[in-house]
Order: sequence, then C-alpha cells, then structure tokens
Amino acid sequence: MNRRRAGLVAAAVAAVAGGVAAGVAVERRLVGRARSAADPYADEHFGSLHSAPITVVADDGVRLHVEVDGDESAPLTVVFVHGFTLSLDCWHFQRRDLPDVGRLVFYDQRSHGASGRSPRKHSTIDQLGKDLHAVLDAVAPRGPVVLVGHSMGGMTILALADQHPELFGERIVGVALVGTAAGAFAETIFGIPGVVGRAIRPVAPGVIRAANRRAALLERGRKAGSDVAFLLTRQLSYGDNAPPSLVAFMERMLANTPVEVMTEFFDTFLSHDKLDALGVLSDLPTIIVCGDRDRLTPPHNSQEMADALPDAELVMVRGAGHMVMLEQPNTVNEALRRLIGRVASGRSRPRSA
Repeated sequence: MNRRRAGLVAAAVAAVAGGVAAGVAVERRLVGRARSAADPYADEHFGSLHSAPITVVADDGVRLHVEVDGDESAPLTVVFVHGFTLSLDCWHFQRRDLPDVGRLVFYDQRSHGASGRSPRKHSTIDQLGKDLHAVLDAVAPRGPVVLVGHSMGGMTILALADQHPELFGERIVGVALVGTAAGAFAETIFGIPGVVGRAIRPVAPGVIRAANRRAALLERGRKAGSDVAFLLTRQLSYGDNAPPSLVAFMERMLANTPVEVMTEFFDTFLSHDKLDALGVLSDLPTIIVCGDRDRLTPPHNSQEMADALPDAELVMVRGAGHMVMLEQPNTVNEALRRLIGRVASGRSRPRSA
C-alpha cells in the first residue's frame, strides 16, 4: 500500500472512529437527560400488583398464567388481554384504579410473562383466540363479560369473534380495542413510514428467519444492554416526554420476552386480517382507543375499525403513543368506565365524550 493510500485509509478509520465516539457521546447525553426528567411515577411499584395464580391449560397443552381480582359474586367480569412482548403487568393502572367495576381477570399470553412456551407452529393470532376461549371457560364460565385487549390482545379478541361469534351478545357484552388493528397490519408493523418502510417489508421475513437462527447470540447481545435500547423503547412505545420509570418498566417487559418468541410470532402479524370479524361487534357496546402518536399501530388502524363500527366510541388520546393505557391511564380508565356504564344501561350507542 503506498503512502497516499495508507493516509486515506487512516483518515477514513479516524473519521469512522470519531463518528462512533460522537454518536456514543450524543446517545449518552440524550439518555442522561431522559433518565433525569421529571417523573410523576418515580415511587410507583410497577409489576407489584398480583393475586394467587391460576393455571389454565390451552387446547394444545400450553399452561397459561391467570390472575383474578374480586369474587365470583360480582355482576360483571372484565378480562384484560395484553399485547406482544408484554405481560399482564402492563395493565398496572387499570388493575390499581378499577377494582370497583367488577371482577377483573388478567392473564399472560402464551410464551409471555409466566405462561408456558408455545410450539412455533402455534404462535399465531388464531391460537391466541383459542387460548382466550379457554380462559373464559375456566374462570368466567357464567355471567356477562367485557373484553379489553391492547395491540396483539385486541387481535386476540377479534380472533375469538371470528371463531365463536355466538359468544358476543350473549356472554360477551362489551369490547374495548386499545392500540390495535383489525386488518392490513403488515403495512405498519415496523412503525416505519414511507419509502423506507415499503423497502424493508419484502425482505423482513428473511431477516426474521436469520434472527431466529441466531437467537442465542442476539439474546447475549441484548442482555449486554445499551442506552440505545432506552431511546428506542421510548420512541416506539410512547409519545413525547414519557417519564423514565414508564420507559424502564417497558424495557423490563421487553427484556423478559426471549428473542425466539419475538421471531416466532412475526409471520402471524404479516398475515393478520380480521376486518370481517368486526361485524360480530356491530351490536355490542365497543370503544376503540388509540394514542395519536402511536407508531406501531398508527391511528389510521383505529379509524378503519371505527368506520366499520359506526356505533363504537373512538377515543383518540392526544400526545400518547402505543402504550396509551400506561401513558394516559386516566383517559383510558374513564373510557373503560363509560363502556361499562353503557353495558350496565343496555345502551349500544356511546354517549358523547
């Protein structure tokens, strides 16, 4: 290598090294500011609300972790269904603040939280619908039920509606769909809009399969930790200026979801389309809640569902992201109380909020 080329290489290496160092410095400054921001939940014990566990066995033998607050004499049972990479703990504020609305049921979806691991072939939205049916049969076999689903949990409810429409209107008397989608979810699954998102989608399945083959390596790298993870979690899960304790809570739930689980569910999201199942909810009190800064299930998904269910109440929460029930719990809880009030009064049309 001649002296001139060596000089160019050295300059390039120095530039790259300088860029990396600058990037790390910027990252640390951003994360430092974010972690030291004012935090109204600094003393909140996220993940601490639990009751005695109940095991429900799914139709393929997977053991589902279920918890029930309240007793069987309550006039209404409300079942909360969490989303992808989360656990039943994500309903912290609903569990804390809504014990008076009825008997509350929370469970971990298969391969999430304290539930058992699913075979890869059963890591599907349709199987999750069957799991919800098993939970209902086991812990809420009688009396009226309201279903509340966030993200993948909302898709789970729609899968149940597709499989067992006869339950809706008889046993299931109200539904809340929070930060979710009924159809065409593959268009927004990456939270990356425009040309870049369209370019990524065709190659994503191959990338995911490669990631699954290297899951153990990726797991070790993820557990090494990085401030980048904090910034990405805040960006994708919340709106602007999320309190650091909420970001850290989300990080913990993500960290407890193995990389293999993330990759195993990927195909079912690409094929998810339960738009037709919305018709099952047409005569049911229904609310649709979405943060207007939701980057994972953007607001147009909720608007599409609202267009298909003109009697449903659409609640667009200003400034909130995908984890709207954590970020703006009072708004979400008020919407759930309105839904339960409609159920109690037998009205199908919403009151003006």
